Amino acid sequence: MTRSRKQSEIYVGNADVDAPGDRGWLLGYFKSPDDPRHSTDVEIKWGRHPKGDRREQWVHGEERTALLMLISGRFHVELPDRTVVLTTPGDYVLWGPGVDHSWVAEEPSVVVTVRWPSLPGYALTHSGAS
Repeated sequence: MTRSRKQSEIYVGNADVDAPGDRGWLLGYFKSPDDPRHSTDVEIKWGRHPKGDRREQWVHGEERTALLMLISGRFHVELPDRTVVLTTPGDYVLWGPGVDHSWVAEEPSVVVTVRWPSLPGYALTHSGAS
């Protein structure tokens, strides 16, 4: 049976199952071009972080815009001039290109990160929530 083009543009999955395959990233340039999750426009990451989980190193020289949204828990996003504490589901922080950042999970936390554009060389060579 041959799949139609429309059928090949549909993907049904579960973030907890799919995320570990690409260090949490569910969508981006790094997916195969024939995978509906392939995108050069945007990347989406599902992150589950135990209490005390901390990014090992700050991100420096980022060239993209990112939005990190809290699904559950209590999560700190560390920025050059301040720390933003996300406490209520739906709280988010957005930062633009060139903003260094890091993070720490104060409580077990689930976050979704969206960043754009999706540039080769980043998602799988840089670690962390974003």
